Amino acid sequence: MLVLIGFDQVVDAGQVVPSRPADRDLHSLGNPEQIRVSRVELDLSVDFAKKELQGTATLAFRRMPGCPSGIPLDLDTRELKIERVAAGVTDEALTEVRFELGHEGADPVRPESDLKRERLLGTRLRIFVPDDATRVRVTYRTAPTASALQWLDPPRTAGRKQPFLFTQSEAIHARSWIPLQDSPGVRITYAATIRVPEGLRAVMSADQLPGREGQSDARFEMTQPIPPYLIALAVGDLAFRSLSPRTGTYAEPSVVAAAASEFVDTEAMIKAVETRFGPYRWGRYDLLVLPPSFPFGGMENPKLTFATPTILAGDRSLVSLVAHELAHSWSGNLVTNATWRDFWLNEGFTVYLERRIVEDVFGPDRAAMEAVLGLRELREELAAFPPRDQVLHIDLADRDPDEGMTRIPYEKGALFLTTIEHAFGRERFDAFLRAYFDHFAFQSITTADFERYLQAQLLDSDPAAAAKLNVQAWLHEPGLPPGFPEPTSTRFAVVTTAARDWLEGKIPAEQLATRDWSTHEWLHFLQALPLELPPEKMAALDKEFALTGTGNSEITQQWLLMAIRNHYAPADARLESFLTSIGRRKFLMPLYGELKKTAEGTTRAKAIYAKARPFYHPIAVESVDRLLGTK
Repeated sequence: MLVLIGFDQVVDAGQVVPSRPADRDLHSLGNPEQIRVSRVELDLSVDFAKKELQGTATLAFRRMPGCPSGIPLDLDTRELKIERVAAGVTDEALTEVRFELGHEGADPVRPESDLKRERLLGTRLRIFVPDDATRVRVTYRTAPTASALQWLDPPRTAGRKQPFLFTQSEAIHARSWIPLQDSPGVRITYAATIRVPEGLRAVMSADQLPGREGQSDARFEMTQPIPPYLIALAVGDLAFRSLSPRTGTYAEPSVVAAAASEFVDTEAMIKAVETRFGPYRWGRYDLLVLPPSFPFGGMENPKLTFATPTILAGDRSLVSLVAHELAHSWSGNLVTNATWRDFWLNEGFTVYLERRIVEDVFGPDRAAMEAVLGLRELREELAAFPPRDQVLHIDLADRDPDEGMTRIPYEKGALFLTTIEHAFGRERFDAFLRAYFDHFAFQSITTADFERYLQAQLLDSDPAAAAKLNVQAWLHEPGLPPGFPEPTSTRFAVVTTAARDWLEGKIPAEQLATRDWSTHEWLHFLQALPLELPPEKMAALDKEFALTGTGNSEITQQWLLMAIRNHYAPADARLESFLTSIGRRKFLMPLYGELKKTAEGTTRAKAIYAKARPFYHPIAVESVDRLLGTK
């Protein structure tokens, strides 16, 4: 049913469909404005020997109003081997149809602009479906180099006995393992049958269905419409620990106990968000701890967050990442950016909610410390990026959407929302957010949609408060508009004094009152020190606090940055072991970037990277290749 709403858009089957050409997703080769996919059903076998998924994807689709007769269905693919395609009205009536993959039959000498676009977006699969068809089945295989898939041999896993596979589909990598319309504006439901080798377990971002008698395959169903980048799969030797009736954690058997201990506050976090911003609408919320090559801190796949093992600090000091990925269940998964230039709608809202969760569950002091550290990171990135990349509503035309995944949409977006909260008061802003999540639930929207909703539901109701905001500057201009509420931390003030007193020789390292310091206080202490630190000062800190050997990944990264800058040789071995044992881009990029600042460091960076590269996920490889010029 078509329903007109007041945002110059059309809602179709629960989706916001952009009606303006400016809102079209430039990072998809699909044609959802003509023929829109609404469901994907996968039947895939996992082959670790060949490093490929093989099987079928059956897509349900519908022609949009006004779509002319004879229009083909266009899908996104990347490196997929398409074996055959069939279409029809029902599964029983499918017959083979003609298809074209990319530029088949075209002039082999094509302009560089076409080749660049193909490298960025992949290859269009054009299927000539009959006008009455509503289903299409694609039989295909993935490539061993699929950008969404990482195949890990047993030595790269915690147990070292079984292989492991996991996917990472954000931003436009789903097309490398599923032929579909790979746009966040095209929401779909999905089902899957996954056939895995004996002794391994498959999990997905969906409900697992009961097994069929005599069958070893795993079956899954996602009934809520989600953007394609949230389809996720992992296969490995996995154990499970329950945390509450609706939460739990998966991990390799040797890791699962530590994960369950670290994530014990998950249910409390869910209740904190529900109290303020409405019900959790996804049924279960589980977490999967992946091997350390996972390129991100976490990925908010609905029902099953993927998480890096680097957050398992043993003291729950890094679980704000869990708060962040959980918050995506409202901002990002429930209400999604329609295109990748609207990415801040996912991440800015999520960082804001994350800080509110931390405040409710762990107290305002911790939330304040995290906000101060976040603003510091934001200012560093604003200073490093050109003006065009400092804008929330960023222009990503002809660019990889991964280029927009900086701290700017996260922290500047959250700071914008905090500024609105201060202008209108927390109570009114909380009510606005709850209504926003209800109004746009299970829809993908643009920045323009948000602006209109903000104007109609909040700004127009209080012109005096609205006058305190410069929405245009926050969303469409570089830098930080003046007048935002800058976070402060009384606990950090104490740490700053301690750092100054130690630097000035007023107290030795052994007398620093660090016993009760959190990870955040340690980070603030290290960041408060000058960039150039004498060797004896580095050695004194290391001797007293064993910073080179710390197991806390956040502190390790900060210490290693200092070691690189100050040529602190005792940390050299730790730097190499760290870079060759973790694949999280948040840590890799600053460390390789710091090494790259000198000729000697560049040589060392490339030598370490040559050892580490086979271990990294393809997304991390792409980033480090670009940084070091090793492509």
